[in-house]
Amino acid sequence: MNESEVKLNPNKLVQYLNKPSGEFTREDIIHFVEDNGIRMLNFRYVAEDGKLKTLNFVIHSKAYLESILATGERVDGSSLFSYIEAASSDLYVIPRFKTAFVNPFEVEPTLDMLCSFYTRDGIPLESAPEHILRKAITHFRKTTGLNLKAMGELEYYVISPRNENYPAMDQKGYHLSQPYAKWEHLRVEAMKLIAQAGGKIKYGHSEVGNFKSQVEEYEQHEIEFLPVDIEDAADQLVIAKWVLRMLGKKYGVNISFAPKITVGKAGSGLHIHMLLEKNGENLMIENDGLSNLARKMIAGLLEAAGALTAFGNTIPTSYLRLVPHQEAPTNICWGDRNRSVLVRVPLGWIAKTSMIKDANPQQVEAIPYIPGKQTCELRSPDGSADVYHLLAGIAVAVNKGLTMPDALEVANSLYVDVNIFDPKHKEKLAGLKHLPYSCYESAEKLDSSRTLFEANGIFPSGTIDRFIRQLKSFNDKDLSEKLYNKNDEIRNLVEKYLQCQ
Repeated sequence: MNESEVKLNPNKLVQYLNKPSGEFTREDIIHFVEDNGIRMLNFRYVAEDGKLKTLNFVIHSKAYLESILATGERVDGSSLFSYIEAASSDLYVIPRFKTAFVNPFEVEPTLDMLCSFYTRDGIPLESAPEHILRKAITHFRKTTGLNLKAMGELEYYVISPRNENYPAMDQKGYHLSQPYAKWEHLRVEAMKLIAQAGGKIKYGHSEVGNFKSQVEEYEQHEIEFLPVDIEDAADQLVIAKWVLRMLGKKYGVNISFAPKITVGKAGSGLHIHMLLEKNGENLMIENDGLSNLARKMIAGLLEAAGALTAFGNTIPTSYLRLVPHQEAPTNICWGDRNRSVLVRVPLGWIAKTSMIKDANPQQVEAIPYIPGKQTCELRSPDGSADVYHLLAGIAVAVNKGLTMPDALEVANSLYVDVNIFDPKHKEKLAGLKHLPYSCYESAEKLDSSRTLFEANGIFPSGTIDRFIRQLKSFNDKDLSEKLYNKNDEIRNLVEKYLQCQ
């Protein structure tokens, strides 16, 4: 890492230690703690329910700090995982040094790190979410020789007391500026803090969703990340949601990642972009068009699409979002720049244009063409997604697509170049399979595809059983039909699941 990269990196440890976070060692962490007056340490980890947990330490001596960073700590696994019995419940939580960041919310200087779970024998806990993702990507790299990068588009609502100053038009909030985007400052602050915690952010903006109730105002925003190794993509999404909620607490507003806030208004998705890479080269493009590898990747995603909703759409209101005319997918298909499809191939700077020169005629020196930005985007997941399981499932699906003998035929048959919600294309729509209509149907899709996810020991059978059991427990089959025109019942359901994952 050169001097310029260190200066521009927002992570305080990277700046101080003069090295990328992936090279942090135990000695580096101790050095930073001693030299920067760090008084507390937080271990954070995601357990079975997909939610972030915390264990706090007061640093009272160097020996104690060395011990924590050498051996981790034990926790009650029976309170974190449903299948671990109280009679033999201890687990170890072991910090991952590369995830270290200075906590921006604590008064006492505090260092936070994400952890992994280990058993009494010192081996990774097979069913820990982080380890399932690690198994999935390790198998992927071993069998394909490729790397899979990913990033999320994190959408959320800021819910605040109604303010009549500078009203924005209903459902017209896309890319508004202050003062019409009233919570832009919260978003900008979140972006700074997420970046300091190691998140690689692409940009942030206000989103379409913008409406009012009698007493509250709802304003939608999005923070989009850059593609990183898929394990890091999960980590940064978990930390980003924590940062946003902490800022909501600071400003006295409610931050919700719920897939649906009310009927007829834009819901919040968690679109996942991904790309295939080898030796730092993006393999999504060949001959100025989408590569066969990318098409096979898409085929794998489409084949597993129904089952992936079990990890990416985990609550009943998820399926109130997956309806026509809300820029959310309903059917299993893909296309270029098409927001009515399940897998979208966005603009990727393929054409070698002179746009910069045209916009800046004063530019004398040539600006080099920068390749490698093409991704594909899975548009079904939402804010209820269990991020580690979702990304592990995506890695499994992509791996399947790359090895399917008929992958290119599958991709070609499901390509769509029209708006499938337009009535004049109803015949095209009728020929496409539909995503699940409910958690119950999602569970059935997962059950029918479980061998795909359980293969090679990636998803334990107990984990698949738990997802199926949880999804079916909502008893939401035909929920959309039952709730039709029942606004009070819809409102109650939305309130129940306003805080998800």
